[in-house]
Amino acid sequence: MSAIAWIAVGSLAAWGWLLLGQGFFWRTDQRLPAREDPSVPAGSGEEALDDRSRWPYVAVVVPARDEAGVLPLSLPSLLAQAYPGRAEIFLVDDGSTDGTGALARELSDRYGGLPLTVVSPGEPEPGWTGKLWALRHGIALARAGRPEYLLLTDADIAHEPDSLRELVAAAGTNGLDLVSQMARLRVASGWEKLVVPAFVYFFAQLYPFRWINRPGARTAAAAGGCVLLRTEAADRARLPESIRQAVIDDVALARAVRRGGGRIWLGLAERVDSVRPYPRLADLWRMVSRSAYAQLRHNPLLLAGTVAGLAVIYLVPPAALGYGVFGGDVAAGWLGFAAWTVMTGTYIPMLRYYRQSLWLAPLLPLTASLYLLMTVDSAVQHYRGRGAAWKGRTYARPEATPDR
Repeated sequence: MSAIAWIAVGSLAAWGWLLLGQGFFWRTDQRLPAREDPSVPAGSGEEALDDRSRWPYVAVVVPARDEAGVLPLSLPSLLAQAYPGRAEIFLVDDGSTDGTGALARELSDRYGGLPLTVVSPGEPEPGWTGKLWALRHGIALARAGRPEYLLLTDADIAHEPDSLRELVAAAGTNGLDLVSQMARLRVASGWEKLVVPAFVYFFAQLYPFRWINRPGARTAAAAGGCVLLRTEAADRARLPESIRQAVIDDVALARAVRRGGGRIWLGLAERVDSVRPYPRLADLWRMVSRSAYAQLRHNPLLLAGTVAGLAVIYLVPPAALGYGVFGGDVAAGWLGFAAWTVMTGTYIPMLRYYRQSLWLAPLLPLTASLYLLMTVDSAVQHYRGRGAAWKGRTYARPEATPDR
């Protein structure tokens, strides 16, 4: 066989492993686990009791920096949470210049609902990333009321009215210290349709949800847009101080909770949606490239391995098929076709979850090539001293978070 055919063999073998040996990452059935209403005494068969004391107190902490464009779509959904127990919202205005804090107060006055407190902590101290600095102040303020749970949610995340209730019920029923849902990202523009479902697909490939959700597993991750965290577990893990330099804060947070002996769960959301638009490729490019190299611990060897791996897994199949069709290499053509078919099949469940056309599935190699370029660009920006840049702040050389 030709060299192209042998490389295609490696690609097909890799897809065989990914299909069966990577925690069935491509499936989209990891949703909130079975849960019981704490208002109903176990085994009583009674109707739900109107007893607020059965529901734990929850403090909702929202870090927000220049979020005036999305707050009218997201904050009212938090204010309107139909939670039977005590809950209140702490929005941390992280140095916004667009009137985020004032708008949050205005929305609270207009819509009512859960109590809202807005605070402004000032610029981050050295050694802190902006979001974690904001979370530090929000959590410290919330702890004064001794909440049993903290809901950490981003300013661009909209929640269905029963979202908080379902999260708390799932955590309590299953004895979980952290329950996180990957919000359904907005998919409206052509670029969003091409890139966004793949973003979640690749994340699940790196962090298979089934592996994360197994008790005692080593794999740990969370989705920062929606994290319900038991306060006791946060204290054990010394959060957020122990991860104050992390750029990929959600994964770092989950690892810290797991190292502290906590049980974690991550899945796809049904009641939680991101309202942030990414209409242009440039917007999506910034979203991915700002943290891609940090994910590789700023290691050039890991970068080289990632680029090679992406090329073999995603780019070789269509290249081998093309070589088979136009170059007359039958073996390479069939092997490339087989690998591309498996790849396409694994992407279909994610497209269905996002309610997108299945004709996008064969375009996954194109999307993967974009992610490859975004990752390389992330490394280039790092070595230029720009590092992870977001909303006017640049973290030139953030410390890598321990993967233990």
